[in-house]
Amino acid sequence: MTTHGPVMPVWSCGGCDLPWPCPTRKRELRAEYAGAPVSLALYLGAYLVQATEDMYWMPAGGLHRRFLGWTREAAQPIPAVLQESAAEPDRDERQQPR
Repeated sequence: MTTHGPVMPVWSCGGCDLPWPCPTRKRELRAEYAGAPVSLALYLGAYLVQATEDMYWMPAGGLHRRFLGWTREAAQPIPAVLQESAAEPDRDERQQPR
């Protein structure tokens, strides 16, 4: 059991007093839900709903980034097609004289 749980209604971390989920809890959640990103999103989505009721003054976008936005940062590898297109110029660009 983690000590980095949310302290409601202020939504700070019970372990380090940073905004929850704190960096430590994010690492723990990534490990707990490795290979199950949808389950992680559902888990955090339930907390997001509760937080919107407690922190009604905060913009919805900020709360979304805080509770869910970080889950996609490291979890989404860049598809090979996008990696190749970023590394190589477009065919049209290669054929045009400079």
